[in-house]
Amino acid sequence: MSRPVLVIGGPPTTNGDMHIGHVAGPYVAADTHVRYLRAAGREVLFASGGDDSQTYVYTTAARLGTTPQALADKSWAQIKTTWDAMGIHVDGFAPTDDGYRRNVYDYVQRLYDLGKFRLRTVRLPYSEAKGMYLVEGLVGGDCPTCLADSRGGICEACGHPVDFDALIEPYSIMDPSDPVTYREAEILVFPLEEYREQLLAYHEARADRWRPHAVQFIRELLSRPLPDFPITYPVSWGMPAPFAETPGQTLNAWLEGMPASMYCHNFAQREQGTTPPSGDDAWRAEHDAELVFFVGFDNLYIWAAVHIAELIAHEGRYILPDTILCNEFYELENEKFSTSKGHVVWARDLVAEVPRDLVRFYLNLTAPEHARTNFSRAALDKIVGERLVGPWNELAATLGKLTTAGETLPVSPEGPARAAAIADRFGLCFELSSFSLNRAADLIVQHVERLRAHAARALDGEPVELGDLFLQLRALISGASPILIDMTARAAEAGGFTPSLSAAAYAVASTTAFPVPGLDTRVQPTPTLAEVS
Repeated sequence: MSRPVLVIGGPPTTNGDMHIGHVAGPYVAADTHVRYLRAAGREVLFASGGDDSQTYVYTTAARLGTTPQALADKSWAQIKTTWDAMGIHVDGFAPTDDGYRRNVYDYVQRLYDLGKFRLRTVRLPYSEAKGMYLVEGLVGGDCPTCLADSRGGICEACGHPVDFDALIEPYSIMDPSDPVTYREAEILVFPLEEYREQLLAYHEARADRWRPHAVQFIRELLSRPLPDFPITYPVSWGMPAPFAETPGQTLNAWLEGMPASMYCHNFAQREQGTTPPSGDDAWRAEHDAELVFFVGFDNLYIWAAVHIAELIAHEGRYILPDTILCNEFYELENEKFSTSKGHVVWARDLVAEVPRDLVRFYLNLTAPEHARTNFSRAALDKIVGERLVGPWNELAATLGKLTTAGETLPVSPEGPARAAAIADRFGLCFELSSFSLNRAADLIVQHVERLRAHAARALDGEPVELGDLFLQLRALISGASPILIDMTARAAEAGGFTPSLSAAAYAVASTTAFPVPGLDTRVQPTPTLAEVS
């Protein structure tokens, strides 16, 4: 019996809506994988939620002239609406409510009671003019590892941690003209170096299943002493720290990641009508669920080092993630997305102009799996039109001329094996051990063109087994179902079948012709049939 699967799309920071660069990474990938698991009959729970406590919410709110809480609330609703529009279907998108906060405090207090934190005096950047410490997204400077422009905490460029006072030539994000000084502060930290051996064993056991850049990064990270991870900060935005040793401080927003993710799954369970006994129940070791994280490479240090060590520090209470699947950056017209410079394409705007199936196809085809890739609206129109929409619509039209809807078509002895081969190749693309959105999208193109050519030959009078062609078309539609979600719904309704990648689904002696729905470059109404997943 297969284990239940828990999937987390790293909770996005609620400092604005989502652009294409955001969704093209972990969220489209997670949704595609989840839809595949469900089509394979696996029990899966997919959840996420807003990350309200990040200092980026504070700095963005200041720039926009609003309050951090108002921005977080607005952004949470925008993100949820955008995901719905993109067809990214989570079982629960958790709010930052009392249950969320209770789960975070329970998690943190448990680590505190187990003696896992240390009180340290550290040197932090400080603004004399504003009378505030500058940490994480409040401070910028050059990364001490790669020398790229960075923020405090983690370098977005190389992914490595940036120690408390390690930024080169630091400056205030709120006011770059404000001179940065340093002040000492006594904070609680999590001594990551104490978990070196457990982290080494964890990552060595999984190195053959993870993407090469992630493996390289972890090996580089563990080749030198690991820094202390801050548990509390002397800043105003965030959840108040509950410790007597750090009065007036707040919890580091990154610390919320694991209890927040647990709460997201708890929220999803309640949305489905169950009542878990605790906020962290789904993650408890006794349930032996398979846990999968989808995150961006720039967050890998937190998710693959800090959070793993935290879970280990709970001394067997929790499962550890089987897979952390990370993606690289997605650029816009060969430059970084920049909301402040207006260099951005909002996901909700794009799917208001282009059907989401076509957007999802292009994002899969160009997903940043191993290196930075690029979004181009001109390329989307050209590639989708020439490689997908045109050939697919020609195939659909030709089949309509060759057959009558509802007609029973015999399948040759070789037909089932060929259809099963199509399903098998798609399955390899969606399984985590060989996961590739690029290859899955390319397979759609490959088989659409191949079946179009077969149908064209049949229309020219050549002998073609139409039953085999329709059976293979069913396998193709099933393989495309995690990506082309609306077309799949229309095709399944028209053909009276349930998409499946099981070889047994194609072990038949005959099949039925059905009207194949076309693909349109114009936005279509949402199909009445529930999305096939």
